[in-house]
Amino acid sequence: MDFCYTSPVEMTVKGAPSGLHRWIFLWGTGCVLLLLGQAVWRLTPLALEPLGSAGPAVLVAYFAWVVFMAYSEGYRGFHQRFSPRVVARAYHLGESPTPLRVLLALPFCMSLFHTTRKQRIVSWTLTLVIVGIVVAVRQLPQPWRGVIDGGVVIGLTLGAISILYYAAQALVGRVPKDAALPSEAMAHE
Repeated sequence: MDFCYTSPVEMTVKGAPSGLHRWIFLWGTGCVLLLLGQAVWRLTPLALEPLGSAGPAVLVAYFAWVVFMAYSEGYRGFHQRFSPRVVARAYHLGESPTPLRVLLALPFCMSLFHTTRKQRIVSWTLTLVIVGIVVAVRQLPQPWRGVIDGGVVIGLTLGAISILYYAAQALVGRVPKDAALPSEAMAHE
């Protein structure tokens, strides 16, 4: 049997990045991966705490939450939306670098600037909502904080793996199409 994974994301065939283009591409994707990795590293010990001492009801809630977050955050949020856009934007950054965009590769690749108006609103709103949720979850006692963090760790880990998948595809010339770049009229912010 031949099992071939096909991504739900539309890809385009371009040249594989080389030289400076490749380094800037790796810088952009690497910045996002470092952000996700730092969060996973910091949250994992808190996420594991409930597993050692929680009762059956908490464990059921824990695993149900982890499965829900793997699908909603890891697959739907990251793999189908965020990760391909990050890689497409990092590829574009390598093709058309400016000193400011390269310096601010993390917010550029996260679509926080030089993007469509709609995507900028979505990206900033989502970022602010996530910050608010982080502040609220920090107030929760264990085991509930660990339950929430367990799902977040799974979602972020799957998101990082997804970025690595799309980045590997881009390194051989298969780049996600939707970079959410502004039209040429708005291109000069």
